[in-house]
Amino acid sequence: MAWKQLEAILEKQGIFMGAKSSYEEAQAVIVGLPMDFTVSYRPGARSGPQAIRNVSFAIEEYSFYQDKSLEDYRYCDLGNVGLPFGNVAASLDLIQETAEVLLEDNKFPIFLGGEHLVTYPLLKAFARKYPELRVVQFDAHADLRRDYYGEDRSHSTVMRKAVELLGPGKVYQFGIRSGIKEEFEFAKKNTRLYLEEVIEPLQSVLGELKGKPIYVSLDIDVVDPAFAPGTGTQEPGGCTSREIIRAIHLLGELDVVGFDLVEVCPQLDFSERTAILAAKIVREGLLAYLK
Repeated sequence: MAWKQLEAILEKQGIFMGAKSSYEEAQAVIVGLPMDFTVSYRPGARSGPQAIRNVSFAIEEYSFYQDKSLEDYRYCDLGNVGLPFGNVAASLDLIQETAEVLLEDNKFPIFLGGEHLVTYPLLKAFARKYPELRVVQFDAHADLRRDYYGEDRSHSTVMRKAVELLGPGKVYQFGIRSGIKEEFEFAKKNTRLYLEEVIEPLQSVLGELKGKPIYVSLDIDVVDPAFAPGTGTQEPGGCTSREIIRAIHLLGELDVVGFDLVEVCPQLDFSERTAILAAKIVREGLLAYLK
């Protein structure tokens, strides 16, 4: 698939604030992946990308944290990939093909989910370009199940698939506080698992991650539902909004090559504070990772 073919399957319904550059001149590209076909509890994450866009205009383009402004960067919002509703296999293929186009064109991609399974085809594309790829996952859930009620393509299996794709020791998991016993036993041998906490363990591994291409996958439920109730599988005991923003900044010290933010379910949060937090995380990620 080339850019012109990709353009044909995109559905545009408004853009992330300030995303006015053309595709050709853009350093970074935002793409929505409106899929929630395998969620294990409450659906609605397919509406996440547009909800994040809609509220992005409630925050400033300037970040006082970094003393940077989006006005000084070139980025575009391509809209959502048009996915065949209910067809998991075809949707995953389209997502992978989309990522491959962006990587071939040397764009920095930010993907808005959608359920967490969308990360798997993205990683397949990134692993082809970056053989030494490492994954940094922020999440309440380990997502290391072999299958979910017999289905191995589920948002609860995505990091298991990442390990199988990349090999042991290349997935770093932060904020984890939920999973079945088998997942934690698998993690002991195959991932770098850090329970509950985010900032302190992340700081402890920055040195070993330097020089490696890093893919960041952020499930909004890593944040405590007191701060982010709009997600399908809420899990009490998470980090604060301030902590997850700090984590995004810390990763700016590394070579981040791609980023996704998933599992925003706007129907469950009429205050829109979950989507606003997600929009702020996207802003901080753009400013921290574009060099």
